[in-house]
Order: sequence, then structure tokens, then C-alpha cells
Amino acid sequence: MATKHTLDQIRKDIEKHVGKNVVLRANKGRKKMIVKKGILENTYPSIFVVKIDDSNCTRVSYSYSDVLTSTVKLQICTKENMSVS
Repeated sequence: MATKHTLDQIRKDIEKHVGKNVVLRANKGRKKMIVKKGILENTYPSIFVVKIDDSNCTRVSYSYSDVLTSTVKLQICTKENMSVS
């Protein structure tokens, strides 16, 4: 069972990587999965915001419970894993 402590720990882990490149994998339902590269732009008490690398200035936000339930997965990009797979 998810507790407030668990969600706080996820938030703290994500806060450490603000400003870094990430690969975002989001389950949109009905076997639809989106994979996008972007920058972890900001964190707030209930959500975090990712700025997507595209021609538009697209931003998406997700809650920390989405990470807890594996609806959203964030992978921090390093020089070894810069490609989206």
C-alpha cells in the first residue's frame, strides 16, 4: 500500500534530477505507449513537469503516483544511454 512516505521519497528522488535530460515512457492505455525525450523542468508538491524536445514548446505533467504505479517511467539520460529505444 502506498504511503505518504513512499510518495515523498519518489518526489525527492525526482527533484535531484531537475534540469537533466530524461526519457519519458508513459502508458496511455489500450496498449498505447509514448516514448519521448525531454528535460525534467520542475517539480511541485503533487506533480512534476517535463519539457518535451520537439518543434512546439510542449510540456507534460504527471503525478508522483503515476511513477509509483508504473504508468510513467523516467530514465535519466547519461552519455551512455542518450538514444531513445
